[in-house]
Amino acid sequence: MTADLVHVEPGPVTTIRLDNPPLNLVTLELTRALDEALRRVEADPGTRVVIVAGAGGRAFCAGSDVKEFTSLRGRVGEGKLIGENAVYDRLARLPLPTVAAIEGDALGGGLELALCCDLRVASRRARLGMPEVRLGVMPGSGGTRRLPPLIGPARAKEMILLGEIVDAATALDIGLVNRIAEAGEAEAVARTLAEALATRAPIAVREAKALLDAMAHLSPEEAVAAELAASELVFASDDMLEGVAAFLEKRPPEFRNR
Repeated sequence: MTADLVHVEPGPVTTIRLDNPPLNLVTLELTRALDEALRRVEADPGTRVVIVAGAGGRAFCAGSDVKEFTSLRGRVGEGKLIGENAVYDRLARLPLPTVAAIEGDALGGGLELALCCDLRVASRRARLGMPEVRLGVMPGSGGTRRLPPLIGPARAKEMILLGEIVDAATALDIGLVNRIAEAGEAEAVARTLAEALATRAPIAVREAKALLDAMAHLSPEEAVAAELAASELVFASDDMLEGVAAFLEKRPPEFRNR
């Protein structure tokens, strides 16, 4: 069953775990299971932050199952990439903050999935890259869209056109990941980040994330208007009042998402 390929571990910090051992490869079935998992998260009002992780410790996700490629010849869009892009975009558009816990390989479609998250934590043993050209194909699930704004077009071209794989230290240096963890600790560090995010005012976090994602597509005038509209909404919230009161009373705030 597809549900067995992706597990949702709910809570204020919800974990979505790929479970297609040993490499958590992206198959058509796993993509459908990920879509179902994301729908569950969207419908859960108790979730504040989402961690995306891979089971087993060997790989976050080592990309697509190459054995599917020949059966998709000539109809890869209809048979794979249209659905895959829709599901990855669903993750990228989650209003909640998201953290990828990269233990082991994040290659090809696996790195494209990690790029949909707001923050990325990689263990020192992680390898990251888009080696598709080495197999005669190319990134088709958001890699050419999401990698250049993150690390710059020149570095993105180097990684994609050469199929270059980088280590965690290089990934941190070029801005591909936000944190490095010791081997085996990527998820623990990701959870520390996620738990910190979960204590922040949810409305303010949601609005800030939406603005950050939208800014590249807005004119300066539109950007100012969007920021003002979001600020009006945030300043009208009870959470704003709680944040001010907690600051003045020198206590941790208790935000209630209203």
